[in-house]
Amino acid sequence: MTELPKNTPDVVVAAIKGIQEVKGKDIVCLDLRKIHHRVTDFFIICHGDSSTQVNSIADSVEEFTWKLLTEEPWHKEGKNNAEWVLLDYSNVVVHVFHREKREHYNLENLWADAPVYEIEETTAL
Repeated sequence: MTELPKNTPDVVVAAIKGIQEVKGKDIVCLDLRKIHHRVTDFFIICHGDSSTQVNSIADSVEEFTWKLLTEEPWHKEGKNNAEWVLLDYSNVVVHVFHREKREHYNLENLWADAPVYEIEETTAL
């Protein structure tokens, strides 16, 4: 795992713990803070292998951010089709993809100028 910056918001850590809890795959955190015209400060991206797992990951992120920080997303999308669930915590946006959709949209490449932190799937932060 590449260690996250020391000034990483707590919501990033809580969201990652939620992803790890239900075995989200290929977890990455993009630090967008130095990107001009960014839409948020951090993207957390992961995927699941089924619609059920995608929804479980998103539910777990919401559970952990609420339980640890009493934070809830101010906006969420995609839970009905469970191909790409977006949880927007304002300065942190969590993207939970179905594997094929993640490959198709390739957000990591779209924001290639941002530092990328690869997070181990089973190791707690």
